[in-house]
Formats: sequence, structure tokens, C-alpha cells
Amino acid sequence: MKIAIAGAGKLGIKITEALLGGDHSITIIDKNEALLQKISSQFDLMTVAGNAKQISLLEDIGIDTYDYLIAATNSDEKNIVICTFAKTLGCKKVIARVRDPEHMNQLDFIKDTMSIDYIVNPDLSITMEIYKFLIEKYTLSNGIFSSGKIALIEFNTEKMPDVIGKNVYYVNESLGNMHVVSISRNGKVIIPKKTTEILKDDFLYVVGEKDRVLRLNERVHDKDKYTHLQKVMILGGGKTGLYLAQKLSEYGIAVKVIERDKTRCQYLSKHLNDVLILHGDATDIALLEEENIGEMDAVVTATGFDEENLLLALMAKKRGVEDVIAKVSRESYATLIESMGIDMALNPLDMTASHILRFIQGSKRVLSSQLIQGQAEMIEIRADDHMRLSNRPISQIGLPDGVVIAAIHRGTDVIIPNGDTEIKKDDRVIIISLLSEVPELEKLIKPGRMGFFQ
Repeated sequence: MKIAIAGAGKLGIKITEALLGGDHSITIIDKNEALLQKISSQFDLMTVAGNAKQISLLEDIGIDTYDYLIAATNSDEKNIVICTFAKTLGCKKVIARVRDPEHMNQLDFIKDTMSIDYIVNPDLSITMEIYKFLIEKYTLSNGIFSSGKIALIEFNTEKMPDVIGKNVYYVNESLGNMHVVSISRNGKVIIPKKTTEILKDDFLYVVGEKDRVLRLNERVHDKDKYTHLQKVMILGGGKTGLYLAQKLSEYGIAVKVIERDKTRCQYLSKHLNDVLILHGDATDIALLEEENIGEMDAVVTATGFDEENLLLALMAKKRGVEDVIAKVSRESYATLIESMGIDMALNPLDMTASHILRFIQGSKRVLSSQLIQGQAEMIEIRADDHMRLSNRPISQIGLPDGVVIAAIHRGTDVIIPNGDTEIKKDDRVIIISLLSEVPELEKLIKPGRMGFFQ
């Protein structure tokens, strides 16, 4: 497919990397010529220097021949206008990043009147994952996601203490027609190897035949355990802080937001009901202690700085807060997160790129998609003979460390694969992938020529 991306910022580059993995023809449009030169030296694509709002530029690149345009500049209004112009000029589908809270209650109207096919909001995506982590956990969600005869379940190892200290291979053997496909450990989702040791307080994600998973669910999920979420502190009153405070407050949670910018505090006070807004520096330990951070049921760090978010999360955890969640955009901090003991860390770029890719693919390849703690996704695809993962033993596919073939639904059979298993045409294949491995995942499921070097 031909895809144009307006805006060569972090999101534009992230999407580009993933789409090139899917063998698409990409054009990037940006005003910064030096940045475009750097990009063209790294990627096999076309770059265009200029303003994507200019109709003449869109006509010059032949936007009417493009399947998709993705507008990811730093301006909502510009993204909306670019999409509208591109669609009017004949681009088949257009996608806009829109972040301003003022637009959130009128997204459907914007889509309809401006002819935009899909709108993504990184801050809102993160908010929904945090909300699900906190609220669904406390409202007794059974933790099961199912697709046909295959299901995935998550649970804490305290529910199966006999697996603690054992390696994944041993645990899989004991589970029967189920296996551990990912582990959430100290706030980081990992794809385990057979030799990975299961530790105390790990959250295990197990995939298997649905009836077996349901029986396991009866064993590992208690009823009426989580009923006490009452107080949440949000450090940082940006867009994520605003969205999350609104959602939690509507649910009936007592929310405190600490924000250092006085003007922003005034804005939050006008737009949030029943939320305590505090003007102060979230890195001021004395202030946090004065506001009883140690008595919070959950703390979310969502300032504009990754370093602050990680340090504040660590501090909250040290003071005994049960659930601590951090917003972290840099993938280079991934190894730090695991050693810090926080409960969840979310990357808005990874999540947004995943949403855009799934929309572009539609139902052609990806049948369903489910995020796992905002860091990984479980997708279901229908295999064909032209995919790189088809017609060869899984051990020979060259799966990256962050991707695992979790299960195969073939006819009426559910197959828990091993290294010798081959994926056949029309198999429904469940794949677990870290969001950071999205570009590699696209290479696996893209259509291509047959042969060893496909």
C-alpha cells in the first residue's frame, strides 16, 4: 500500500519503522529538511520537504493514488485540515492524531464533518489502559480474553505457589494444553524463554484451549478480593492527568492531582468536578508526604519528564503504595523499569503506533487485537502461504525475543505449538508481541514472495 505520513516527529518515525516492516511504500512530509535527510539515510522511503497543508504539495505527490495518509504533526488543527484536504483530493483513508481535550466530546462530529476515517489520541489510550488496570482489577474482572476456542488468562503466582522458583518449561509441562506466553514482572511485560524462572509476585499470562483456561480460572481467581480502591494521586496535570482524573472521579474515586503550573491548575479546576487540584512541585517530597502519598491506594506519575516519572514512581513504591503506574516514553528505560518494582509503565508512542497499524490492516490479516498492560498485544491473524511465518517449523522462522506464537486454531483443533510446529494456510494464529517489537511483527505477517529469503 502507498502511505503518506505528515510529521516526522517521534510518532511519525515509530509508525514509519513499523509500516516499512509490512512492506508498504512510505512518503514522509515535513518542513525540516535536515531531519528528512537524516531519515532518508536510515530508511528506504520518499521524503518531501514542505507544508502538508498546502493543496499544491498534496497534488504534486499524487495524494489521490495513496491508500492512507496519517497526520501526526504537533498541531491538532493542522492534522485535521491535512486529513480533510487529502481526503477531498482523493486519498482513500485518512488518520489524524488529535490530543486536545477540547475535542474529545466532539470526535464523532469531527470525523463525520471533516471526512476523517480514524482518530488516535495517545493520552486517551494510556488513560484507558491505566483505568482498566485499576478499575477492572478492583471490580472483579475475571481476567479472561477469549477468541473462539482459545483463551488467555492472567493471574498472580500467589494463586499457584507451587510454580514459584520453577522454570517456564516445567510450568508448561504441568499445565497440559496451556502455556505461559508472557510475564508481568515489576511493571514490565516480558516474553519468557523456556529457562525463565517464575518469581514470587509475577503475573503470568497463560494461553490455551478455552475450557481448560476456564477451569484454571476457577482455581486462581478469588471473588470479592479487590474492593477497596478509594484514593488515587496523579502527579502531573497534563492531558493524561486530566483524562484519568476525569474517568476515576466519574467512577467515584477520590482523586488528587498535583501540578506545578499555576495556569494549568486553574484550567484543571474549571474542567474537573470533585477532583482536588494542588498547585505544587510533584518532586517536592515534603509536599507529597504532607498530602499523605503513603495512604494512597494508587499513584500515577504522568509529568512531562520520563526521569521524574520513574523517580516519583520509585518513591511512591518505597512508601508502600500498592499500585504505582508510570508514563514513560523512552524505550531505553525499559531495563530500568524491571528493577524498580513499579506495577506498570506505559509508552504512548508504542500504543498509538499499534492502534494505527491495526486500523490500516483492518480485517485482511489481523482478526482481533488485545493489549496486555499497555506494553504488549495479543493479535489473532489468519495465515496464508505468503507470510514469512507459514510452512516452516516455528524454530526456523527467526522469531525476535519479544514475539511468541501462542496458539493455533486449525479447523476444530487447538494447537499449543512447539519448535517443530508449522503454520498452515487458513490457520488462525494467536501471537503475543511486545509493542516495542511491532516493526518485527509486521515483517512476520506481511505478504511476500515465497522462498528462503522472503
